Amino acid sequence: MDKNWKAVDATDAALKEIAVPSKLPGKAVAVKRLVPDNSDAFTRTIIAPIMREQGDNIKVSEMPYDGCIPCGTTCLEKRGVAPFVPAWNADKCIQCNQCAFVCPHAAVRAKLIEPKVLADLSNKVPATFKTVLAKGKDKDFQYKVQIYPEDCIGCADCVNECPSDALTLVSIDESRKQGETQNAEFFNSLPSDVLGSNKEDTVKGSQFKQPLLEFSGACGGCGETPYIKLITQLFGDRMIIANATGCSSIWGGTFPTVPYCKNKDGHGPAWANSLFEDNAEYGLGMRLAVDSNRRLLKSAVTALLADGAANLDGELKSALNFSLENFESVEENAKQNAARVKELLPMALKKVASNSAAEKTLRKIVELDNYFVPKSVWALGGDGWAYDIGFGGLDHTLATGRNINIFVLDTEVYSNTGGQASKSSPLGAVAKFAEAGKNTVKKDLGLMLMSYGYIYVASVSMGANKVQLLKALKEAEAYNGPSIVIAYAPCINHGIDMSRSQAREKLAVESGYWLLYRYNPALKAEGKNPLVLDSKEPKFPVNDFLKDETRYTSLERSFPERSASFRQRFDGYVKDRYLFYKRLASEQ
Repeated sequence: MDKNWKAVDATDAALKEIAVPSKLPGKAVAVKRLVPDNSDAFTRTIIAPIMREQGDNIKVSEMPYDGCIPCGTTCLEKRGVAPFVPAWNADKCIQCNQCAFVCPHAAVRAKLIEPKVLADLSNKVPATFKTVLAKGKDKDFQYKVQIYPEDCIGCADCVNECPSDALTLVSIDESRKQGETQNAEFFNSLPSDVLGSNKEDTVKGSQFKQPLLEFSGACGGCGETPYIKLITQLFGDRMIIANATGCSSIWGGTFPTVPYCKNKDGHGPAWANSLFEDNAEYGLGMRLAVDSNRRLLKSAVTALLADGAANLDGELKSALNFSLENFESVEENAKQNAARVKELLPMALKKVASNSAAEKTLRKIVELDNYFVPKSVWALGGDGWAYDIGFGGLDHTLATGRNINIFVLDTEVYSNTGGQASKSSPLGAVAKFAEAGKNTVKKDLGLMLMSYGYIYVASVSMGANKVQLLKALKEAEAYNGPSIVIAYAPCINHGIDMSRSQAREKLAVESGYWLLYRYNPALKAEGKNPLVLDSKEPKFPVNDFLKDETRYTSLERSFPERSASFRQRFDGYVKDRYLFYKRLASEQ
């Protein structure tokens, strides 16, 4: 207390008055332009004033009356807050794309670029924009890893993840001098989603897809955002997201800017935030609404094709028939067909008689034409929601058997509200309400939900096994029923070096602290055990993992006798749990 009072007194004594001039000097720094001149009304009247801390000047009448706001607006912020940012050494790069895969803020990206594209833009290519010949089967393309220095947080996860030391940290001033800010602008203008010979469900191929979550306000090294960014790369153009309140709703949609964005076709995740306690039900409502709208669309298309008076031209008729035949397809040809139908519908409306049955049916199809391609509905949230406050609703939602995907960002603590213990918090972990270490083991949410027998359940950890993570996401989304994926997400509340959050994820699995598995009910039909244990036997004692996290080591100082007891119990718990899952996975 005395130190605090002395600090206050010293500050008071050091204060000096600075006279504010009555008028501006003849020369002054030009006011920086924060948003483009051609910005939409929301950006000009809402985002720009708030960015200048002048939000009190916004009129109530200028606010969105329905709560809807544009997405893809965090790209306007260009905060430039990182003292140091990565620099790419093309000569050392093995083109694995792991740097882009783990970047929490989508500030490191990779592209394959057709040489003709660069040739056509030769007068616009910055002098410092360098590419290299792509390796392997993609040698007809140029390859580029691009850093976004003004959007990077400087966590260095990418630097530590790179297997070939092709990334190093340089000062942001040096990065700017090297032209990386201008390079990023040009890189952004180049075509995205060019996969070459790669498949999107591979580590390398997925990172040629445009991330539809970018430049969020998450902590440096955040363990949550890389997972959601990856999900948007796989399914983002048809995603609908219900987001429980928590860290993921703060970095996911803090007013007025939103990190979820759209692709070149204007498609991207539709995002909404719910309360802590009812997010799963919120997502279930979205699923039911989508299903209802798709049934109405299918009925309307069927009726239109049967109506001779509609006088449909051959191309539209063929496209509508294709949509019915491929109504559950999410392949590219189904998406292209849906886009063509939307283009042809206005002309068809002009040809039918006014107030006719055909016109009414066509108008209903136009109203619902965004539902030709199936939607991917996801409920996202942390362990405080999934294990605790929202568990009843989560359990009910999954038990309905509806085709909804749930993704749990498991930080093992109430991260956003200050680090309180949850039922996900492990044995002996120190958190608020568990200052002397949590007395009980972590709730096994996955095992509980596997007991239903018809829910897809997976446990993943990106830094430990990226391929297993991709498999789990693809299987969960493809499964025609409820699914839940539980992901280990290191957090600043753990008391770790956040520049090595991916390494922590790997060590968690190698020590047996976290298990990797996939429970796929679809395997039953093939006569197989639905549980696949992807974890191998622990490589080293779990206590070696615990000793590098403050949430465990702090107990050694405050309650050393309890710490020793917890460590012994934890070791036995981890060994017993692995053997239990191994036995479940080996049963025929």
